[in-house]
Amino acid sequence: MPKNSIKTDICVVGAGSGGLSVAAGAVQMGARVVLVEGGKMGGDCLNYGCVPSKALIAAAKKASALDHSAEFGVTGDRPNVDYAAVMDHVAGIIAGIAPHDSVERFEELGVTVFEGYGRFLNDHQLVVGDQVIEAKRFVIATGSSAATLPIEGLEDCGYLTNETLFENREKPSHLVVIGGGPIGMEMAQAHRRLGCAVTVLEAFSVLAKDDPDLTKVAIDAIKGEGVDIREGAKIAKISRKPDGSIDIELDQDGAVEIITGSHILVAAGRKPNLDKLNLDAAGISYSRFGIEVDARLRTSNKKIFAIGDVAGGLQFTHVAGYHAGIVIRNILFRLPAKVNYSAVPWVTYTDPEVANVGMSEAAAREKYGDDIRVLTFNYAENDRARTERREEGMVKAITTKNGKILGAGIVGMQAGELIHPWTLAITGKLKISSMASFIAPYPTLGEVNKRAAGSFYTPSLFSEKTRKIVRFLLRFMW
Repeated sequence: MPKNSIKTDICVVGAGSGGLSVAAGAVQMGARVVLVEGGKMGGDCLNYGCVPSKALIAAAKKASALDHSAEFGVTGDRPNVDYAAVMDHVAGIIAGIAPHDSVERFEELGVTVFEGYGRFLNDHQLVVGDQVIEAKRFVIATGSSAATLPIEGLEDCGYLTNETLFENREKPSHLVVIGGGPIGMEMAQAHRRLGCAVTVLEAFSVLAKDDPDLTKVAIDAIKGEGVDIREGAKIAKISRKPDGSIDIELDQDGAVEIITGSHILVAAGRKPNLDKLNLDAAGISYSRFGIEVDARLRTSNKKIFAIGDVAGGLQFTHVAGYHAGIVIRNILFRLPAKVNYSAVPWVTYTDPEVANVGMSEAAAREKYGDDIRVLTFNYAENDRARTERREEGMVKAITTKNGKILGAGIVGMQAGELIHPWTLAITGKLKISSMASFIAPYPTLGEVNKRAAGSFYTPSLFSEKTRKIVRFLLRFMW
C-alpha cells in the first residue's frame, strides 16, 4: 500500500493539450494543482499527432514544389529526399516545442507533477507509484491512441501507427495505408510526395465524414499525384515474405488480389485511453467509446470531469482546449458552463485542404428540409487563386432562407485559414449579410468567402422585379 499522500484542489490525469491547459490555467488562478502523466509530456498532439504530422506535410510540400512549376516558367530537377533527415526535421520541431509542455515549466508555474500512470483507489483518491493523491476535483485527460484491427497476420508482420511512424528512419519503397480517414490520407499524400509508392486501403469511403462535394476535389488531387486509393477494400490476411516485404491479400467479391508493400501504416480510428485508470473504483461510467459525461463534462461521479478524446465525441486538439475552459469555469468559479459544439471547425491537411464548421448540407437538410440555401463559389473565379495556379477548390456555405448561417465548408489552398471567419460568424450568430458586406483586400483568397456570401443576394438583386424598380427610378434622374 502506498505510504506517501498529498492533498490538492485539482488533480489532472494526463498531460496532453487539454490536461496541460487545465493545469496551467488553474494554478495561475490560485488553485493547488497536481498533474499526473505516464507517457510523454505534451501527449499525442505534440509527440505523435498534430505537430509531427504537419511538420512532415511541410517537408513533403517542399519536396513537391517543382512538380507544377513549369506552368510558371520555372523548371529544375526534382530534389533528393533524405527520408531520415526529413524525420530529423520532424523530431527537431517536436524538440523545439517540448520545453513549453515540459515538467520543468509546469513545476515553475507551481504545479506538482508526478510521472507515472495513475489509477483510482476510490471516488476521491488516485495512486501513482507509491503516491496517493486526494483531490477535491479530478480531471481525466488521458486522450486516445491508435485502434488495432483484427486482421489475420497483422500483428505478426509488424506495422506502423501515428505513434511509431515518426520514429521510422527507413524510407518506405511502398507504403500501404490501412484507413482512409484524415490521418491516413494526410500521411498517404505526404509520403507520395517524398517519393514513396503509396496505396490506401479503406473498407468504406475515404474522408467519409465530410461533404462529398468538397472531398471529391481533394481525393481527385491526391489520386492525380499517384496515390492508389482502394475503397470498399476487404483485407483477408497479411503475411511477411522471406525478403522482408509484406503481402496484403484482398478479397474483392471472391476475387483475390495481392498487394505487396514494404511498410504498413494503420490509421483506422482511435480508442480512448481507459485501461489503466481503474474507473470502476471511482464510480465512473464508460464504454468502449469513452467516458460518459454530461454537458458540463462531469462524469457519473460529479467530482470527476473528463475532457478531450477520452470523453468521446469530437477528437481534435482544439476541442480538448475548449473543454479545458469549460472545466475551469465549472471547478474554479462554480459556473454551470456547458459545451456547445455548433461552431467547432475541423481541417484535413491534405493538399488541397478540406475545412468545415457547423452543419453540412446533409445535416441541414435533415433538420430544416428544403428551407435552406446552399451558397457556392469556386476558387477558379478568384484572381489570387489564378495567379497561384491553384484554381481547384470551392466554398460551400449553408444558410436558412432568412440568412442564418448554419455551416460552411471549404476545399482548396489554405482552406484551414479561410474557415476562420465562418467560425466567428456562427459563434457570434452573425447573418450572411455580415459575411457579404465586409471589405476584402484585393487580390486575396479571402475574397472567396465574401463572394460565396454575396451569392445569397444574387437571385433577388438581379431579378426582373429589381430591374423594374431601377428602370422606374431612373426616370427621375437628371
